[in-house]
Amino acid sequence: MRIRNVVLSLLGVLALNTAAFAAEDNNPQTLRVALLPDESPSVVIKNNENLKNYLQEKLGRKVELVVTTDYSSMIEAMRHNRLDLAYFGPLSYVMAKSKCDIEPFAAMQKKGKATYRSVVIAHAGSGIEKIADIRGHDMAFGDIASTSSHLIPKSLLLNDGLSAGKDYREHFVGSHDAVALNVQNGNAQAGGMSEPIFHTMMEKGLLKADNIRVIATSKDFPEYPWTMRAGLNPELKKAVRQAFLDMKDPAVLKPFKADGFVSIDDKAYDPVRDLAKILNLNLEKM
Repeated sequence: MRIRNVVLSLLGVLALNTAAFAAEDNNPQTLRVALLPDESPSVVIKNNENLKNYLQEKLGRKVELVVTTDYSSMIEAMRHNRLDLAYFGPLSYVMAKSKCDIEPFAAMQKKGKATYRSVVIAHAGSGIEKIADIRGHDMAFGDIASTSSHLIPKSLLLNDGLSAGKDYREHFVGSHDAVALNVQNGNAQAGGMSEPIFHTMMEKGLLKADNIRVIATSKDFPEYPWTMRAGLNPELKKAVRQAFLDMKDPAVLKPFKADGFVSIDDKAYDPVRDLAKILNLNLEKM
């Protein structure tokens, strides 16, 4: 009987501590902020040190930058409340939204636009000059949960009557730069990636115009959203949103290649959901 009472007592203490932790977690003194796993974690964290310092100063609390192994693990971390803020791609956001209680609140703006485009590229010696020419060839995509290196380019191919597995061989190589380098090196004859990343790689000399060309460009799609856990304290959510809208320091904005951030809501990503339906993608099971 005594053992039973001790067990019940311990369970009660644990329940109280869990409840207290959950309550505190709505207004955490250390914000866990996830960034896109587009490069090695150490590089991403180093590049965003100014963001960390800015948010700490604006919000009056510590900030811990987090870089997960891929989009899927980032979604899982948010689903289990291990993240407070997260920077998703449009597709990974709608996937996360279908599984997590999160709110988009800001998207980056560049030259007055909060949109971007995807491109389909081809190796210059492949004989591919238009999307229809990809038939029978190898097509490189980035992460399966990537909007601009999977969802959008795959939809461009489908618009031209090309289906993965039937009309071309698809390969997921993990990232935008890996897509570009695989196409440039001839491992894949074509690939899909973000237009801004393509131009950045060209400017840095990582790609050579003699080896690679753009054969198609998509229409505009909404920029990557910053999101927050819906259960955060309302005053904290308001402060976070304002901190991003007030962000003007070029040093903080440099890693995003942005002029600033503007407000955005969930409805802005309906075009991404529409593409997923066209491609018969089950967002909850991806």
